[in-house]
Amino acid sequence: MRLTVAQATVRFLAAQHVERDGEERAFFAGCLGIFGHGNVAGLGQALLQEGFPYVMARNEQAMVHTAVGYARACDRLAAWACTTSVGPGATNLVTGAALATINRVPVLLLPGDVFATRTANPVLQELEDARTLDVSVNDCLKPVSKYWDRINRPEQLAPALLAAMRVLTDPAETGAVTLALPQDVQAEAHDWPDGLFARRVWHVPRPLPEPGELARALDVLTAAERPLIVAGGGVHYSGAAAELRAFAERTGFPVAETQAGKGALPWDHPQAAGAIGATGGTAANELARRADAVLGIGTRYSDFTTASRTLFARDGVRFVNLNAARFDAAKLAALPLVADAREGLRALAAVPPVGDAYRAEVRDRVARWNAVVDAAYGAGDGAQTAVIGAVNAAAGPRDVVVCAAGSMPGDLHRLWRCRDPKGYHVEYGYSCMGYEIAGGLGVRLADPSREVFVLVGDGSYLMMAAELATAAALGARLVVVLVQNHGYASIGNLSESVGAERLGTRYTGPDGRRLPVDLAANAASLGVRAVRADGVAALRDALREAREAPGTTVIEVETDPALPAPDGGAWWDVPVAGTAGRDAARDARARYEESIKSRRHHL
Repeated sequence: MRLTVAQATVRFLAAQHVERDGEERAFFAGCLGIFGHGNVAGLGQALLQEGFPYVMARNEQAMVHTAVGYARACDRLAAWACTTSVGPGATNLVTGAALATINRVPVLLLPGDVFATRTANPVLQELEDARTLDVSVNDCLKPVSKYWDRINRPEQLAPALLAAMRVLTDPAETGAVTLALPQDVQAEAHDWPDGLFARRVWHVPRPLPEPGELARALDVLTAAERPLIVAGGGVHYSGAAAELRAFAERTGFPVAETQAGKGALPWDHPQAAGAIGATGGTAANELARRADAVLGIGTRYSDFTTASRTLFARDGVRFVNLNAARFDAAKLAALPLVADAREGLRALAAVPPVGDAYRAEVRDRVARWNAVVDAAYGAGDGAQTAVIGAVNAAAGPRDVVVCAAGSMPGDLHRLWRCRDPKGYHVEYGYSCMGYEIAGGLGVRLADPSREVFVLVGDGSYLMMAAELATAAALGARLVVVLVQNHGYASIGNLSESVGAERLGTRYTGPDGRRLPVDLAANAASLGVRAVRADGVAALRDALREAREAPGTTVIEVETDPALPAPDGGAWWDVPVAGTAGRDAARDARARYEESIKSRRHHL
């Protein structure tokens, strides 16, 4: 079959399917892209010829965020390809690729590249390196990709495509995959074997625990008197929420949730201890401090989860890490249990229940934290916690909240009352400003039956609001709550706590006054409905109207960053200047030196 390299690539993508538990689906939903001279004649022509679904994005980084939001909402069983031209289009992919790889979410990147033949060097946007001609800006994508390849000859395409699919469908190794396609090679015709385009099904495995690892894990968990489960994103990706619930109900083990694991249990379940770590609540954090055994399920134990290794404070605490990736299963000197989360929980059926006194303690701690959340939701106008409460009340049981950066993710982790395993979508692996609207669009495309509420601060909004135009073009409905606090409020609070006194965190002009930025007007200019809500009562009304309105609505609401949110009593390590000339910095250093004494090595 004679096709160009670009045509063959697109035809191959259309033939790829995945299967898990007997259910098959097409793996690629389509291709997001922005065309330039490096891909329009190759991939652009191929997408048109092959009839492959295509969506025009407005920003290359944002298109990867949309692809990530989609893939995560599909439990990594579906993905988008993303194409750009060589040059700034390709380098704009780097941040999105890093986000995908850090969060272990599949996305295929197809940037154009310089001429493989080198006959026209240097071409427009080519990076010239005096040491070698075998480099382009796409080499920047190597460290943030789980697989990277450059197709310099048509014969290289088939093995590269198969290698790309191997990585994209591997639960332990997935992330961004980059296939750089030189613009002359994209257009080159070649005779391909028909087998390359045959329907191909990639089976997503559910690895079972190794018997020796399982026996050692059972020994630790059986002997525990104060065990704690830390539920991470692997619970969701493996579809293990039902198994986790059954295990927790039978054993009485309390379940604390990471940012990626939130929603593993409904918030009001008797064993739900809530959020854990630096952005956690007091219930889960106090249980963690006294736990004698910790069962981590699908978590990579970030510094936020462990409160920079100060949270699990009991002498002799043991860790059992159930994870599909051995790299994560071995963290904190744990006993590794390398397996699919669902199958691993089923294999732990012999773990006995905890005592009644411990169950009662869990209920008491959770009840006290729930009273704190109730008070935060009723804090009144200007409080970010009241904004969260209003959105939580407006969201239905299956609806999704999306966020990524600023102070909002921490408040959401502590306060949001999640009722569905897919109801909480906060990108906190990379915590990338600008993810919110683009990622929310991906979530909406993955499941239009769920309303998507995007919570975004003014800082993130100003960085990347352009995908509102993409949502408008697609007729996709998002409810975007734009929290206006006139600056980088989260970093401003952190700056003050480390003695930097909010330098460079306020939006002000040369005269020190607030900039007269009208974000609602900006949103309206991008083709969506935009309103301003003056206070919490007006926000509630606007949320009701937004649920009924066609298309996307942006609701701008003012908050006061000086109004505090509840604190979960955990620490996060941000090093403070060892010597300074200002009292604020010296005081911060003294607090830092006191806090760091509680760090544990877990050896």
